[in-house]
Amino acid sequence: MLIGVVGKANIGKSTFFKAATLAEVEIANYPFTTIKPNHGTGFVKLDCVDNEFNIKCNPKFGYCLDGKRFVPVELLDVAGLVPGAHEGKGMGNQFLDDLNQADALIHIIDISGSTNEKGESVEALSYDPAKDIEFLEIELDMWYLRLTKKGWEEFVKKTVQEKPELNKALAKHLSGLRVTEKLVEDLLKELNFDDNITNWNDENLKQIATGLRKETKPMLIACNKIDIPGAYENYEKLKQKFPDLLLIPCSAESELALKEAAKHELIEYIPGEDNFTIKSEQLNEKQKKALEFIKDNILDKYKTTGIQDVLDKAVFELLKYIAVYPVATPKLTDKENNILPDCLLVPENITALDFAFKIHTDIGNNFIKAIDLKTKKPVGKDYILKNKDVVEIVTK
Repeated sequence: MLIGVVGKANIGKSTFFKAATLAEVEIANYPFTTIKPNHGTGFVKLDCVDNEFNIKCNPKFGYCLDGKRFVPVELLDVAGLVPGAHEGKGMGNQFLDDLNQADALIHIIDISGSTNEKGESVEALSYDPAKDIEFLEIELDMWYLRLTKKGWEEFVKKTVQEKPELNKALAKHLSGLRVTEKLVEDLLKELNFDDNITNWNDENLKQIATGLRKETKPMLIACNKIDIPGAYENYEKLKQKFPDLLLIPCSAESELALKEAAKHELIEYIPGEDNFTIKSEQLNEKQKKALEFIKDNILDKYKTTGIQDVLDKAVFELLKYIAVYPVATPKLTDKENNILPDCLLVPENITALDFAFKIHTDIGNNFIKAIDLKTKKPVGKDYILKNKDVVEIVTK
């Protein structure tokens, strides 16, 4: 799984990325600070099943704090986009193509309205952040349209001559967009176009591009800089204007400050929680005031900085993934006796057999049954796994 972090320049995108991953990325207050895409690891959070079994887990990947399991996900931060990116402005084509591998997108916007359409700093509340939502959807749609129209005339000519099944032919033509035959079939049924592909016009292709973009690049909006006065009112306006979008208020600077303080053992802080505990007496007055500001203006008001919420909702709501714990023994261990060492993020409706193949091809090929270790009952290959299932795969 790969989640793309996208948005225009200078809206705190790199700060968000560093707050989510603590990666060493360059952060500055001018456009195109990020040129090459940054890869990093963020973590989604869930209540660990070790509480249910009254044991302590030993994660091989990620970590567990006070019964909260943090499972790694890969993040990709591309350079800031500008209007006309699909035409190549601001190296836009390159950055958009970098996003093609992403399964979902997190669109960072400056909810305080202090960054204009060019990524330049302006007076807070002087720019309408709704324009950024509209701008990015247009850029993504036009990017999909560009790829759809590439070689279109030749595709139509070949389709008319060979008369293949349209769903399969179109899915093959658009394979660069990582679409499936089923997705194309469902979209064409919904659009109800003329069966004769030669009658399709630019508007039809635009509808196809938009439909595929929405399905293959589900997106949420991270409303950054919510701590700036007046930003919350902007957030409320956006919720009214875009009722179908998932908008999450957040403060990347606040999350980054808390994680850096925790990293240096100045405070105890669990990402996504509404509080922290001061551990060190070495805090200077500036640090104390910064922490007080975060506590009063972010955590007390929103119950979170929002960064963890963004990651969790991207995985569990946008992509509809679930977390499943595979183990090798009934004692909830692997062969090295690590307790609940793995927690895998997988698509919902996954079967026990498909899950076995995800672990390893040999395990899938030699699958006999799975055992639900919460109920102690065996389940077959077609059993649909549930969120936070703990399963032992029995093989030949």
